[in-house]
Amino acid sequence: MYRYRFFFLFITLLSYFLPLTGQARENSFPQRIISLGPINTENVYLLGAEDRLVANTNYCVRPKAAKDKEKIGSVMQVSIEKILSLRPDLILATGLTSPVQLKKLRDLGLRVEQFRQSSSFVEICEQFRRIGALLGLEEQAEKVIREAEKKVAKVVAAVAPLPRPKVFLQIGSRPLFGAAQNSFTQDFITLSGGINVIGEQKKGTVSYEKVLMKNPDVIIIAMMGSETGIAQEEKEKWEGFPMLSAVQKKQVSVVDPDLACSPSPATFAETLSLMAKLIHPELRSP
Repeated sequence: MYRYRFFFLFITLLSYFLPLTGQARENSFPQRIISLGPINTENVYLLGAEDRLVANTNYCVRPKAAKDKEKIGSVMQVSIEKILSLRPDLILATGLTSPVQLKKLRDLGLRVEQFRQSSSFVEICEQFRRIGALLGLEEQAEKVIREAEKKVAKVVAAVAPLPRPKVFLQIGSRPLFGAAQNSFTQDFITLSGGINVIGEQKKGTVSYEKVLMKNPDVIIIAMMGSETGIAQEEKEKWEGFPMLSAVQKKQVSVVDPDLACSPSPATFAETLSLMAKLIHPELRSP
């Protein structure tokens, strides 16, 4: 009889502690996250961990819900005091975060993980995996990556039999800046079935004269600050050169810089599909 009572007590205690063990494991991962850049914010949302995100920067506008989070400053200048008041257990920094402020945050005992600019779609996925591991959401990260890889593969297959036009992808104007080699912006062009007219350059700075000489068939403008009309001004500037192949073919376009300039695996795939249709008009739905 006592043996059965002991067994019943053991099972009761076990059923009580097992949920606590799972909860303890969940809570062992960061629960109060601050993002210091748009791409980190978007990645947290993609992982379904937005409830753990307590603050981000003024530039974190994607998804729309990110605008409602507490703000701690800009991408390059944050408020240390505000960050401390929010008691974060993980700060996700970017390559644009001030090194001085990064050091100060770490000296204050805060956990800071930095994510630098990705150089390719593959690296974008690797960094997403890293965030997934930090948050204990590896399975969700792999799910997002697999879906993005499928979409990218679909684009690559669609453009494979098509001609490869010359493309200039503009991402800056003062100075003129394009997609250099070993950059995810070059991946946008090559995976979309285009030839990057400055693909031999290690840096993206280029002159208008060189681009004119290269005579691209397609010009795509993806510049931060498009909301101020700068991108449209650049479009009109290019259209002022009627001898350009891109102008003659009416192939000068402006795209959303929030999608093109700091993509997650999901937005890279989305933007790639868009660019493939800009580079190859025949892919557009009638």
